[in-house]
Amino acid sequence: MKIQESAENYLETILILHQRTGAVRSIDIANELQFSKPSVSIAMRNLRENGYIQVDEAGFITLLPQGREIAERIYERHTLLTDWLTALGVTPKTAAEDACRIEHVISAESFEAIRDHARKGRGQE
Repeated sequence: MKIQESAENYLETILILHQRTGAVRSIDIANELQFSKPSVSIAMRNLRENGYIQVDEAGFITLLPQGREIAERIYERHTLLTDWLTALGVTPKTAAEDACRIEHVISAESFEAIRDHARKGRGQE
């Protein structure tokens, strides 16, 4: 199922924050992305209604399997593309910004080719 880039960004952010702190609430996402609380609240409602996240009574957000799968895919793309662009000589800031745009539009086939090429370059075949 194809979801919007903004939803992918929210899911990726939830994954990153959970890895960093162990618990995620809407306010954490708003602070991380520098978005308004109402915008994040609407996005969380949409993600919850579409079965990507669960929000408990205390407001803690958990990725459901479908949401986790998307978040992990986007995060893998982001980290690999950032590292790859940096290795090519792109500044880390620009590499991260470009990776954030590329990660949402690159086909699975092209990403797999880049991943395979990057692994060969590091001797991880």
